[in-house]
Amino acid sequence: MRYELLVGLRYTRAKRRNHFISFISLISMAGMALGVAALIVVLSVMNGFQTEIRTRILGVASHVQIQDARGSLADWQAVARAAAKNPRVMATAPYVTGQGMLTRGRAARGTLVRGILPGEEGRVTDIGRHMSAGTLDALRPGEFGILLGADLARYLGAIAGDKVALIIPQGNVTPAGVLPRLKQFTVLGLFDTGYSEADSALALVHLVDAQRLYQMGEAVSGVRLKLDDLFEARRVAQEVTLNLDRDNYAYDWTRANPNLFRAIQIEKRMMFIIMVLIITVAAFNVVSTLVMLVTDKQADIAILRTLGAAPGSVMQIFMVQGAVIGVIGTLLGVAGGVALALNIETVVPALESALGFKFLAKDVYMIPDLPSQVEAADVTVITVVSLLMSFLATLYPSWRAARVNPAEALRYE
Repeated sequence: MRYELLVGLRYTRAKRRNHFISFISLISMAGMALGVAALIVVLSVMNGFQTEIRTRILGVASHVQIQDARGSLADWQAVARAAAKNPRVMATAPYVTGQGMLTRGRAARGTLVRGILPGEEGRVTDIGRHMSAGTLDALRPGEFGILLGADLARYLGAIAGDKVALIIPQGNVTPAGVLPRLKQFTVLGLFDTGYSEADSALALVHLVDAQRLYQMGEAVSGVRLKLDDLFEARRVAQEVTLNLDRDNYAYDWTRANPNLFRAIQIEKRMMFIIMVLIITVAAFNVVSTLVMLVTDKQADIAILRTLGAAPGSVMQIFMVQGAVIGVIGTLLGVAGGVALALNIETVVPALESALGFKFLAKDVYMIPDLPSQVEAADVTVITVVSLLMSFLATLYPSWRAARVNPAEALRYE
């Protein structure tokens, strides 16, 4: 073993005369570990949040939608067949969408009405898996049944079997003027997707009933596609558009919610910068620790120089000690951060139960739980950044140690 490494490790293990320096070394190590752990947990939560939002949005919406520039798609069967020829398309389903207001008693709530074919809807969305009461197959043409989001039903005070009135803005012309159309529906079931915007504002009816209600005849609002790889949605949308009529177009989920996912990505970058600043503070602690150590060990440095140690060797000794602080702190932080990130869904509910309040209220945030997804690339980048900053923190103190004059250091010994 090179003597620089041996002396550097011995300085790290040895009992120091100055216990304050030892305490500062532990604080530096703990600060480095805390910064690394916090950065891993924050980025993992941001990853989980982005994945969860994407999953829940696509569980209600779709990967790709095909619409007509005129507002209604007449020959939707031909469009669905043309889209299904793409090898990436797994399933297709028509839909009718429109605005309306649901009322029951004195309660009224604006809603997005979606007409579906129950047999096809389960192939392109996950709503059927989140039914808390009833099933999609309960919707039958001509019976005017309706499925409500759990929060929407709770606001209206409606349960399965109740009657609700749907008022739509398209009116009927009468001698008394234009009156809004109203139709009574029977609640056949409730769904709870965990996506607040859908649970509080979405209502499902049969496609035929929606066509009658919105006077669309045999036309639909569009056709939705499910792909085998959601990240290929943009390319598939472009390929499908080339095979459609001039008035038809396809757009993917990334264009339907661009601001949301862009905001999450920007927040992730900003949180990375903020957390790196925490690691930087810990690195400054390493600098102060080594500066004090160099001052305390001036006599030892002078003796080594007198015995023939080169300035570069003295510099390496203190770089080893600073690197040990950085490496141990980083490894502890990585271990603690990954362990906490993997168990965040257990830790957070325990804290919420102990503190008596919920961190993510469903009426404020899109999802009620705090998800986490540890990515190896993030952990690798964090580890490399932490080790690099630890190494840079050792350069100035080590350079000062290498410049110690043996004669000056031993004058008062």
